[in-house]
Amino acid sequence: MSIVTIRNVEFLNNPARFLDPYHFRVTFECIAPLPEDLEWRLIYVASPGNEELDQELDDCLVGPVPVGVNAFEFEGSAPNPSKIPPEDVLGVAALILTGSYKDQEFVRVGYYQNTEYDNEEMKENPPEPIRFERLVRDINQKPRVTRFQIKWDIAPPQPRSAVAAGAANSAAVPSADDLDEEEGSEPTANGKPTTS
Repeated sequence: MSIVTIRNVEFLNNPARFLDPYHFRVTFECIAPLPEDLEWRLIYVASPGNEELDQELDDCLVGPVPVGVNAFEFEGSAPNPSKIPPEDVLGVAALILTGSYKDQEFVRVGYYQNTEYDNEEMKENPPEPIRFERLVRDINQKPRVTRFQIKWDIAPPQPRSAVAAGAANSAAVPSADDLDEEEGSEPTANGKPTTS
């Protein structure tokens, strides 16, 4: 069971210019207090087949985290154009938000980002070299969420209602030894005492 569940990630500047920073709000729920910080990282993936080209755009620490619904705003810098192969600039790339607790990743939220020129002429005949100041990005609002089981070192609260309801609806079952028998009577085959 996860102690932290993401409820919403809202991009506050989408679509935007390619060179603009990413600005978004993360809302999450925490079911037990966390004394340590949560670490959030934003990663730009231009070339899915080559992790060495991934760029960590920013990270932030949030905590300690109280029980309940929490939110924070996060701003990450734009990717460094010089680290993106020219053939991977236009078209689809990935943007990944990760959440970790005590160096253990518990969630990964991935978005597709489409990058193109801001006018039809450049879309049809892309200039060389690439003119980054004329590029726009649009992040798809349907993320792919992957959750990981981690060791939280925190016990989630146990539901009390199930225990209370069970205790209120049950009674001790007496054993045969606890039944009172009248003095001088002997039990019969049906279990009821007879008197003489």
